[in-house]
Amino acid sequence: MDILLLLAHPDQSSFNHAIAARAALTCRQLGHRLVSHDLYTEAFPALLPAAEIPGDGEIDRLIASHCAELAAADVIIVVHPNWWGMPPAVLKGYIDRVFRPGLAYEFIDGDCGEGVPVGLLKARKALVFNTSNTAAKRELAVFGDPLDTIWRNCVFGLCGVTSVHRFVFETVCTSTVVQRQQWLEDVEQAVTDALGS
Repeated sequence: MDILLLLAHPDQSSFNHAIAARAALTCRQLGHRLVSHDLYTEAFPALLPAAEIPGDGEIDRLIASHCAELAAADVIIVVHPNWWGMPPAVLKGYIDRVFRPGLAYEFIDGDCGEGVPVGLLKARKALVFNTSNTAAKRELAVFGDPLDTIWRNCVFGLCGVTSVHRFVFETVCTSTVVQRQQWLEDVEQAVTDALGS
């Protein structure tokens, strides 16, 4: 299978990088083809130009390459921290520029964009790994877990990805080395389960 892995965290020593590294290693050990992007290290150009907004808008070579990788992916893996209940801006910019109309979704004939899009992605599975410094009970009670809605309903759900599994590792700032090692084993198992079924 073709796997696309997206990492969005600026600190190379972060637990997000450890998660992405374990997920990538697991994909390779299982014999899958992996395309991996560290969006911060690559300085992904996140600002969407107005000319790219239409489905037939002109895109540059870099964005076209990212689009081809997304279109080819059987499984998408995303790794990022929970910042203000949102992904980091660079990842949002990636979605804006790469999850394009005509590639990731389209509107049915006669719909001018006000309706519900039809998903076009080949991928039917996505794994999202998030880190958080907010305890799960407080996250749900106070914020309602907006990241789950963003990924499950607003991104993957609208693009045809029907199986979305999200994993939250919290509270990272007070976690122990032993706990983080267990979390990495959980990442390996989650990737193995997703790619084996």
